[in-house]
Amino acid sequence: MQLARIIISELTDNQVIYLKEVDGDRQFPIMIGIFEATNIQRRVKQEYIPPRPLTHDLVVAVAESLNAVIESIVISDLNEHTYYAHLNLRTSSGEVVEVDARPSDAIAVAVTYDPPLPIYVSEEVLESATGAASGGDVDETPDF
Repeated sequence: MQLARIIISELTDNQVIYLKEVDGDRQFPIMIGIFEATNIQRRVKQEYIPPRPLTHDLVVAVAESLNAVIESIVISDLNEHTYYAHLNLRTSSGEVVEVDARPSDAIAVAVTYDPPLPIYVSEEVLESATGAASGGDVDETPDF
């Protein structure tokens, strides 16, 4: 999956990011907060360098200081309209560790890297999310 669109509105508490299949047509929205949406958008546009590390910068720095590599993020579950995610970290011994994360935080970590880390979505989540989101078409043009 790839981050396809970020919609930020100061008129509502819920902002929206869209994930789209890299080699497919399915896409779906995830509602997130204004702070998370703004940070993701700033990272994508590379227009802002914070004077102090943000939470996703801290996560990356902690992983690096422990000689671990964040390899990917996974949107792993959808339960009662709430998405769940985790980061896949590879330790220096080669062990893969899953760290629970909110999807917005995981995506913020992914876009901190250049190129961004891979974003995976479980097939069950993708089927549920795209079935629920199939009520209308979304413009294919990235909106960051």
